[in-house]
Amino acid sequence: MTTLIAIGAGIAVLTGLGAGIGIGIATSRATEAIARQPEAEGKISKNLLLGCALAEATAIYGFVVAIMIIMFLK
Repeated sequence: MTTLIAIGAGIAVLTGLGAGIGIGIATSRATEAIARQPEAEGKISKNLLLGCALAEATAIYGFVVAIMIIMFLK
């Protein structure tokens, strides 16, 4: 039973992998957009920060779910 709990928690933490990839892609696209159109840097940066915050929230939710699985399913 404890092995299944550990596997479930590990799968829940994998949401951080998706968030990291998403933030990396978004950052590269934003940098590319700023290089092409420097006068739009303010708008691009605001949208990038909002998107990164939302992507990071999914990683945090995955971490919280993993902690909950470990703590409550013992």
